[in-house]
Amino acid sequence: MKYIETFREGERICDIYLCKVKQVAKTKAGKTYYSLVLQDKTGTIDAKVWELTGGIAHFEALDYIMVDAEVTSYQGNLQLNARRIRVAREGEYVPEDYLPMSEKDRGEMYRQLTAMIASVHTSCLRKLAESFFVEDKEFVKNFCDHSAAKAVHHGFVGGLLEHTLSVMKLCEYFVSVYPYLNRDLLLCAALFHDIGKTRELSLFPENDYTDDGQLLGHIVMGAMMVGERIKTIPGFPDKTASELIHCILAHHGELEYGSPKKPALAEALALSLADNADAKLETMKETLSGAAQGEWLGYNRFFESNLRPTTRLPE
Repeated sequence: MKYIETFREGERICDIYLCKVKQVAKTKAGKTYYSLVLQDKTGTIDAKVWELTGGIAHFEALDYIMVDAEVTSYQGNLQLNARRIRVAREGEYVPEDYLPMSEKDRGEMYRQLTAMIASVHTSCLRKLAESFFVEDKEFVKNFCDHSAAKAVHHGFVGGLLEHTLSVMKLCEYFVSVYPYLNRDLLLCAALFHDIGKTRELSLFPENDYTDDGQLLGHIVMGAMMVGERIKTIPGFPDKTASELIHCILAHHGELEYGSPKKPALAEALALSLADNADAKLETMKETLSGAAQGEWLGYNRFFESNLRPTTRLPE
């Protein structure tokens, strides 16, 4: 397969790609054409179909399509000029080749996550965690396949698992430095802080906001999911339930960042710091990916700074 990241201007491409976006548009002269975004696991590329001839079969967004096209350049960016398109047949492609994937092994990450759950000593919190991440096989599969975002950070298959595990590890470190923190509460808050994203975002290849995602958001939905499950565990302490749900509601740290509450507990503050650190460092990693040493990338709105990779000195 010819991956998008290897495309070079002037090449002829004849291969299968996921049609992420399809828009029907018109030129200034009133001629209809298609504007597409094609995707594989290495990235995306814009494509145009200027001539809607018999060589262009019917297809829709999220179809896997065989594309015969020339790689061109427009305003400094590569683009495809497609001449022929047909819907790919079952067996002609492997879906995993077209979806951005975590670089880490999902099975190993899940093993580490469940080991941390097993280390929780507070029985009601451990039972709650196991009810989602051990006993509920459908939830586990959904969680491990999900991204952590539509864009910005961890926007790939396994991204939610990778982000959650990283936040848990950061929280474990915080406990080692600040032992007054309630370890069991903090680890479980980290475990649950983003589970609402399993309902906020659809699975790949769509990876887009659901109706409830738009209306409620992952913070509220995550708090609701945890609250509903707590009711199924006899004798779960009310104060522990409130403290855990508070950590979820406050994990973005500030009201203007979408948190319904600001942190009122030390554990909620620690969680918000760990979540922010992992999100920003992963975003920085993804932003700098592929950039050469010393190459300034220009002003980045997310970081409000001009960015470049660190110089690597010989060892």
